[in-house]
Amino acid sequence: MTLPFFIVSSGRSGTAMLHKALSTKPGVEMHHEYAVQITQPLAVKRYLGLLDEAQTRHLLRDTYGAAVAHSRGTHWGDSSNKLSWLIPDLAALFPNARFVHLVRDGRKVASSYFHKLGAENYDDRSNAAMQMFYDGIGAMPPPEKPYWWPVPRRDDPLAADFRRFDQFQRIAWHWAEVNRVAQAALAALPAGRTLFVRLEDLRESPVLVRDLYGFLDLPYADGDFSVFARPHNVNRPEDRMLDAVQRAQFQAIAGAMLDRLGYGGRAEYAVNY
Repeated sequence: MTLPFFIVSSGRSGTAMLHKALSTKPGVEMHHEYAVQITQPLAVKRYLGLLDEAQTRHLLRDTYGAAVAHSRGTHWGDSSNKLSWLIPDLAALFPNARFVHLVRDGRKVASSYFHKLGAENYDDRSNAAMQMFYDGIGAMPPPEKPYWWPVPRRDDPLAADFRRFDQFQRIAWHWAEVNRVAQAALAALPAGRTLFVRLEDLRESPVLVRDLYGFLDLPYADGDFSVFARPHNVNRPEDRMLDAVQRAQFQAIAGAMLDRLGYGGRAEYAVNY
């Protein structure tokens, strides 16, 4: 029987690195953002309450269920930030699935989204289209990545402020909210099905990499740690520290989550490529 597993995150947190590392293991069928033009709109609609449980699980059964059922691997994995919004549905569909919550310092995530992805995430035009769709006054956007980033639900304390946010502030909200949703969903699962790990710790500790592989029931070899030593999925090999305005914005919106995930008191670091 194929064992499914899912790497969930905020994005820009090492999901591509884990995809590359785990793809080298015999018997592992590994994906990065599997069926993204289906999964990303599905995740946003589910988060915003535009699809119910039955509709969501039907679509997941037709995509992920079919993929796992037809896999020839001993393991089937997807490393995708889109799945962070779908954890309860995936857990119900796959009772034996395991989940890795991969996190990274939100200041580095926000900087990477803002400077490297540009209009692919939370640009003014695409965000306005999604907001109008959620408000019921605009047509549903096409299934292209720039459009399908969540906006706050109506009961979110930041729902009104979000409409005045700039792109960087929207990204900061996303990092905090996607991690909040993932933490809450994973806390409802048995401890043996979940693993929490920081990207920064994986890059520093072969022991933690070995523990990750053990959690997924995969063999670990001494050379496996080397894959974690340098950044992956780098379309622009540069690092930008947040400026003073961005630091204040991030702290106001996502500072509490930064503390909750264990980054409180840590200085923002530079990435060496």
